[in-house]
Amino acid sequence: MADKLQFELVSPEKLLLSEPVGMVVVPGTEGNFGVLPGHALFISTVRPGVIDVYANWQTNQQISERIFVSGGFAEVTPERCTVLADEAVPVSSLDRGAAEAQARTAEALVATLKDQVARANGAERDEAAAKLRAAERQLAVANAKLAALAQTTH
Repeated sequence: MADKLQFELVSPEKLLLSEPVGMVVVPGTEGNFGVLPGHALFISTVRPGVIDVYANWQTNQQISERIFVSGGFAEVTPERCTVLADEAVPVSSLDRGAAEAQARTAEALVATLKDQVARANGAERDEAAAKLRAAERQLAVANAKLAALAQTTH
């Protein structure tokens, strides 16, 4: 089993995936990182994007699964990669229309909240700034979904 590592993907609701894999590529906050058996200890935040799972990267470099995650954390050991995801769905289950609508709504909300932050003072400004950060996060997730869908069509 030295040519495999245990990959686990956990959402707040349940364990979504637990299987031995050849390699996994995770969208870390500082960039994508690949995990092979024997990897050094590592912890990272996960940005919205796609986890690519390779059943056996040495003989078959085909991606066996593509899973969209909206963010979370990853813990890597030499034997295991565990991703604790805020939300996780197979890329094939993403809905382009819903993602486009989510992006449009978030873009409009970001514009409105930027204006509110510029005009507000004190606690009102702090509250608007917090709402703005949340809206920017929603926009980042929607754009990451659209990017994942664009990759599947090429």
